[in-house]
Amino acid sequence: MYEYIKGIVTEISSQFIVVENNSIGYLLFTASPYSFIEGNEYKLYVYQNVREDELTLYGFSSKEQKDLFLKLTSVKGVGCKMALPMLASNVDGIIDAIERENILYLKKFPKIGDKVARQIILDLKGKLVSKEAGIVVEDTEEELTEALKALGYKPADMKKILPKIPKGLEIEDKIKEALKLLLK
Repeated sequence: MYEYIKGIVTEISSQFIVVENNSIGYLLFTASPYSFIEGNEYKLYVYQNVREDELTLYGFSSKEQKDLFLKLTSVKGVGCKMALPMLASNVDGIIDAIERENILYLKKFPKIGDKVARQIILDLKGKLVSKEAGIVVEDTEEELTEALKALGYKPADMKKILPKIPKGLEIEDKIKEALKLLLK
């Protein structure tokens, strides 16, 4: 079992990077391969997935990312290939979505449907710890538009009111403000 690998990134692909350590190139599947720079040295936390027909290494830029990945893969119906793209997003945002039971946020990830999103919330709510208490998700505009679409509002109507909504509010407050403006 590996905890981490410290080495130089020698190759970057759309799904993985290759990290060279002591003349051995380790192929690591990562959530955001293009966030790494070829030729730079990195310390990557590693998870080794052993299956009957496959041995795969997954790399994470932080311990928190790896811990969240392990928690997500412990949920029934969520495998490594489903959990990895979720980590390309903000770790705190995912934790916040789980704690607030925000199914719309979780469903924006590939292969995550309503049933899997509900299972993630059911299994992980109250079991995840974020670095910051009282998280405010910074990228709530996309989340807000998804919520308004789900309520049946048209994109043209949303474009008119989005600039009028104050920044820095939590998603629930932004939805309330948006509804007030839409109902005028």
